[in-house]
Amino acid sequence: MGYGIFVLSGNTLESRQRKPFELLTGDDKIKADGKDTKPADIEKARQWMCKNFFDVRAFGAVMSTTEFNCGQVRGPVQLTFARSIDRVLTTEHTISRQAFTGEKDIKSGTGTLGRKHTVAYGLYLAHGYINPVFAAKTGFSEDDLALLWQALSNLFELDRSAARGTMAARGLYIFKHESKLGNAQAQSLFESIVVRKKDGIESPRSFADYTVTVPEASSLPQGITLIDGLVAPCAAAV
Repeated sequence: MGYGIFVLSGNTLESRQRKPFELLTGDDKIKADGKDTKPADIEKARQWMCKNFFDVRAFGAVMSTTEFNCGQVRGPVQLTFARSIDRVLTTEHTISRQAFTGEKDIKSGTGTLGRKHTVAYGLYLAHGYINPVFAAKTGFSEDDLALLWQALSNLFELDRSAARGTMAARGLYIFKHESKLGNAQAQSLFESIVVRKKDGIESPRSFADYTVTVPEASSLPQGITLIDGLVAPCAAAV
């Protein structure tokens, strides 16, 4: 309990938002009154959704768009879009298949060709933030944080495909702050990790073509600890 997923393929959001209205009992029992649902009942539903769905607790959700109004949650975890360190060149491949969908396709000869797009190699960088104030409001815990680090460390391990090849997480660097208000600006910490192509490399084709420079502990601002999440994943606030 507590690790369900709100945004789940094959399910409507309304079916998930209905759950607290159906499952809460006794003094916590609430009912759907359309737009007239009482604020106190919306708050009960919001708390139930945070408690039972990991993605709501971590990333937030807008849950006020159906009859089953569970309010809105601003999640503590925010991730930026990943961008490639260097320019990448996409290649288009034409593929064919031997099996037809139906008898009419055999006669017409259609539906036998397709396309895939690949990148020879790309090293991508994304940044993430965790707001401890929002975490307290949603109930996002140290155990949740440890699970997040584990998930980021094992990206793509169970999501292989021909087009994505051998995608993998290559680095997870966690800056832990002693203060909830932060001991240094996030941007300055991110900039302290430098990724460069090695000398003589014009078109990178592997991670070995790069060097990643990580700051020494002695050079970090006071109150900041740097943890290599791929080597030693832990529950640390960023």
